[in-house]
Amino acid sequence: QVQLVESGGGSVQAGGSLRLSCVPSGFTFGSWCMGWFRQVPGKEREGVAAIDYAESTKYTNDVKGRFTISRDNNKKILYLQMNDLKPEDTAMYYCAAHQWRRCQPDIKSDFDFWGQGTQVTVSS
Repeated sequence: QVQLVESGGGSVQAGGSLRLSCVPSGFTFGSWCMGWFRQVPGKEREGVAAIDYAESTKYTNDVKGRFTISRDNNKKILYLQMNDLKPEDTAMYYCAAHQWRRCQPDIKSDFDFWGQGTQVTVSS
């Protein structure tokens, strides 16, 4: 049974940093595509970043240069380092996973498994 558990969310002021973590279980973590998504109430869930089995990364334009996705295949943890946070980054952040070759954060439909989310709030 695939499970994804996020942690690390919280409240910060604009310009601050947070690091989100996602602990997976129930699948071969090292060979799957992993992604981070976010959602604001009343809006569609949107992609943030994705990392494939070879640790190739992709980001959406809103977060390029500020966020870094990484994975530790030995510890089986996915991370999202978020720097220079802005109020518009406020959202529930979700970890997601799939086992297909294509690994892009803007193709939400590829992702089969989702965590419960962790809230990030950025104040101005």
